[in-house]
Amino acid sequence: MRYGARTGPREGRIGMATASQWWEGARPRTLPAALAPVAVGTGAAAACGQARADRAGLALVVALALQIGVNYANDYSDGVRGTDDQRVGPLRLTASGVARPRTVLAAALGSFAVAAAAGLGLVAVSGRWWLLLVGVLCLLGAWYYTGGRHPYGYAGLGEVAVFVFFGLVAVLGTTYTQALEVRSAAVGAAVAVGALACALLVTNNLRDLPTDAVAGKRTLAVRLGDAGTRRLYQALLGLAAAATLAVALTRPWALMALAAAVAALGPVRAVRSGATGRELLVVLRDTGRLELVHAFLLATGLALG
Repeated sequence: MRYGARTGPREGRIGMATASQWWEGARPRTLPAALAPVAVGTGAAAACGQARADRAGLALVVALALQIGVNYANDYSDGVRGTDDQRVGPLRLTASGVARPRTVLAAALGSFAVAAAAGLGLVAVSGRWWLLLVGVLCLLGAWYYTGGRHPYGYAGLGEVAVFVFFGLVAVLGTTYTQALEVRSAAVGAAVAVGALACALLVTNNLRDLPTDAVAGKRTLAVRLGDAGTRRLYQALLGLAAAATLAVALTRPWALMALAAAVAALGPVRAVRSGATGRELLVVLRDTGRLELVHAFLLATGLALG
């Protein structure tokens, strides 16, 4: 890929990243977006009486490998473009020069390969080969978020993709590959998970809003502005609660998930009070915890019902 003249010079000032730096570059605070949909999708499969631990395990490998692959791919693409040069937050492997761009790209592609292999196994055991097309779309969506000549993440469509892939596709795909059916409760649960996954991305983009605007990265946060992005964050948490209530109409035990509202108090207060920069790293961490707590309570409620 050619993104500009920055790629060449960066190759010449590289150290060797440590294991802890590679882990930080994988952005572990975003991994709840991979864990949550698999947990909820498995709970929805259990509601159908068809939960399968082996298939849930494969789905988890797919989700985690895709999330890590996306993070490394973003690190590479943003790094060679120069949009990560002035950022607050986790270490950027490429922009900081601790790893060669080609090495970061290889890590991204390797993660995608792991996701593809696990996905192929999941398709094989489920016997639904048309799901291969879904897998291909997931890989393309992961790469073109910040990769290619016209990345959709730079056009303000990142939240849409996260809602679709880490909400609808991940939850319903996990459910379908186990139960071979999808019920209305699973759809409502997928909306809730997608909304919270979007809230994670909104937090990240709110933190990077000033530097993204300067770099020409027109994320949704840049388009909405600071105040609008803070309202969007709160609206997404409200959507997750509303979707959970909708699930409870047919699976009453799903109301358990509303207890996660306690975990929402801190990040909502911080966002409303105007937290910026490194203060939003705490919001990102707490939003991830909120998504995990909500997901496991919702999954339990679906299974109990």
